[in-house]
Amino acid sequence: MASVAVNPWVELKINPRFNPGADDGIGPKEDHGAMTITDYLINAIFVLVVARQARERELDRRSILVPLILVFFVAQMYLHSIPTSGDDLVLIGLLAAVGLTLGIASGFATHVRAGENGLAVARVGWLAATLLIAGIGSRMVFAFAVSHGLRSDITSFSIAHHISAAAWPTALVLMAICEVTTRIAIVQLRGRQAMSEQTAVTAAIPATA
Repeated sequence: MASVAVNPWVELKINPRFNPGADDGIGPKEDHGAMTITDYLINAIFVLVVARQARERELDRRSILVPLILVFFVAQMYLHSIPTSGDDLVLIGLLAAVGLTLGIASGFATHVRAGENGLAVARVGWLAATLLIAGIGSRMVFAFAVSHGLRSDITSFSIAHHISAAAWPTALVLMAICEVTTRIAIVQLRGRQAMSEQTAVTAAIPATA
């Protein structure tokens, strides 16, 4: 009886290789895991910037550039894409609005006055500092909550509201960025207004003398 040659590739064509990850129920690695050393360092730097403003400082270029450089670095590090599945954009929009609100409140809670060197000076009070730290540390608080017993609650909330795991860190980082940038803009505008008012008052004194 003649032997029949078997093509070893026929079986593969009929039953192509399966993806061993297709039935994996673990799912992709979540983005809101434990905080890294880099995360702690970034938050510490932001808090240090806030603490340095507890004393009056002139609103010069450095007062704008330093926090904006930090914001740019954070954006480059964390905001690679914007999740759009389910209600991700709703969460991101809501937390961005919270950041704007905190930034506005912190900006107006900051003490601003005209200085003696042609520049306005600003000082962060307790209320402004609390609002800033609350926004900046939101991701750290979230990560702490996830790793200390609230993971299942957050997961259930996310599933019920169609929110992906990637949306949480993006929304929290955007909230902090919106708060910091909004506060910078408001404080700078208030500083210019204070200097304009001082200039107007100084110009009016000889006219009334």
